[in-house]
Amino acid sequence: MEHFGKKVKLDGYTFDSQKEAQFYQRFIKDCGHRYKVHPSYPLLDKCLVGGYDMKAHGYRPDFVVYDGEEVAHVYDVKTSLDNRAVDDSAKLRFAIFARRYGVPVEVVVPRKNDFKTKLFDYSNAKIQKAHAKRDVHGNVKTYKNGHVKYAYYDVHKNVEYDIHDTIGF
Repeated sequence: MEHFGKKVKLDGYTFDSQKEAQFYQRFIKDCGHRYKVHPSYPLLDKCLVGGYDMKAHGYRPDFVVYDGEEVAHVYDVKTSLDNRAVDDSAKLRFAIFARRYGVPVEVVVPRKNDFKTKLFDYSNAKIQKAHAKRDVHGNVKTYKNGHVKYAYYDVHKNVEYDIHDTIGF
């Protein structure tokens, strides 16, 4: 493997980063489910606007994990859950994908023994567990009035969970 941010070749796949390759090794490769790496999904079809063709747009999630024939998880690996790692264009792709295919994209941040997942574009961020935000030294972050700042995400040790339990369908 190479350094973070550089392409990593492993098991015949080319990953966009070391984090993505590590997520594959630790949680996807031996998960016991069928999976795909970087499959392509159309989001917006080619169409005619003003007499000219508008190109089609697609999305390539990092991993899709199946439970039988059904899609169980669509993962997009990032370095963090903040706006720098997950920009507005990524959130828009996730929203279009979820609306078109009926499955949410789970943004994943791998850690040493588990991984964090976050769902974006839901009207209620509290569909996931609240966790106190911490600074680089591990101190809990607070607002000026002393209230604790929270982030909403789930923590998993493997892919053996049902996303329907999180979003309630």
